Amino acid sequence: ILEIIRAAKFSVFFVDDRQRIHIKDIGSKRAIEKYAESFGAIVHTTKLSSQFRCNGSDGYLSWLDNTLQIKETANIHLSAEDYDFKIFSDPNELFETIKTKNKKNNQSRVVAGYWDWNSKKDSDSFDIVISEFNFKKKWNLNSEKTPWIIGEKSVDQIGCIHTCQGLELDYIGIIVGKDMRYENNKVITDVTQRSKHD
Repeated sequence: ILEIIRAAKFSVFFVDDRQRIHIKDIGSKRAIEKYAESFGAIVHTTKLSSQFRCNGSDGYLSWLDNTLQIKETANIHLSAEDYDFKIFSDPNELFETIKTKNKKNNQSRVVAGYWDWNSKKDSDSFDIVISEFNFKKKWNLNSEKTPWIIGEKSVDQIGCIHTCQGLELDYIGIIVGKDMRYENNKVITDVTQRSKHD
């Protein structure tokens, strides 16, 4: 934050204090204001009224806030014409559904949060293993010399939620780890269950 403010005559920060990639992320609205004011900068704050994300829909963002219990909104359902949202109990079923969707135009992938990256050292090892479903897949390795997001064979691999941010796909399957679960009618986040590599 300091380097950006110091280097520029005019800085614009887009901040959502509710979204972080890592638990130690910095860059809250308050921190930016504090550093800017320490340099004598004039701070103007405005609210971004809309953003292009998931079909450009503010309704989707409101639905997501409501579903994840971030804040209560009137958007409790997604439009069936615009969205195909499903929850799978079996990761194999999720994976096969995404592979089927991908046959149309190579625009469907499966992603997950951090898991151990065993295949990086041993190409015969698997990274995302869910034993109770006999599910085992590898992280996306750049063996094709083609970016994972467009590689023809990469639909057989799993990408990381952190490295695909901002990339557009028609369908995305997300494998949620043990650090987030639905319990007693509430979405529970449990930082103690996150991967040690996260």
